[in-house]
Amino acid sequence: MRLTVIGCAGSFPNPDSAASCYLVEHDGSSIVLDLGPGSLGPLAAATDIRTLDAVLLSHLHADHCLDLAGMYVARKYHPDGPPPPLAVHGPRGTGRRIADAYRTSPGEPVDGLERIYRFVDHAPDPVQIGPFTITLARVAHPVPAFAIRVEAGGASLVYSGDTGPTQALVELSRGTDLALFEASCLSDVDNPKDLHMTGVQAAEHAAAAGAGRLVLTHLVSWNDPGATLAEGRSAFDGEVALAAPGMVVEL
Repeated sequence: MRLTVIGCAGSFPNPDSAASCYLVEHDGSSIVLDLGPGSLGPLAAATDIRTLDAVLLSHLHADHCLDLAGMYVARKYHPDGPPPPLAVHGPRGTGRRIADAYRTSPGEPVDGLERIYRFVDHAPDPVQIGPFTITLARVAHPVPAFAIRVEAGGASLVYSGDTGPTQALVELSRGTDLALFEASCLSDVDNPKDLHMTGVQAAEHAAAAGAGRLVLTHLVSWNDPGATLAEGRSAFDGEVALAAPGMVVEL
């Protein structure tokens, strides 16, 4: 299984990175975890967006899903015609969220959205998408938000999405090869409750889960990346790295 970081900027794109988007590939199949603003172009450079198996959304905040509106255009109006509908797994109401993002006026119909996307509500039981087994856990965020565990070929990764500290993330991540955990905050700031994690908290969660490696992501542009990395290394004994666009992790 191979992870490619498409975008890792926290909350909004920055000059160096799109917002959250991660490509996971195995045995000729590919899925995308989140599709935030600015990610569609780099994703199209990394893979054929017409042949993806699925998109999985951690939650419906703008910085994690809005490039689905652009992908709708890219798939619908391609000269070869639209491919079969793409499965989009997300919280309840995902279809309405994307339609609202695309509309130019309230209530305007979005022609053929259901022929471009097949929306699937997140469910408590594991889901099989090609070679990938997907397991979810509800995490701590102001809107319904889910961490996503992906397993294939004997390897696993867990993407935290956006979350404050929560035991649910630890439980989902038990024994994972790679913890792809958000680290939006620094410890020397009075951070809001149940919103995001610090580098220390991400590292503590990964350590408690017995994760093999830790990659810190959702990196907000006003934070010092060196400070975020130092926080992660202070509480996790294994390999710790900062996510970066184009980063590839083989599992």
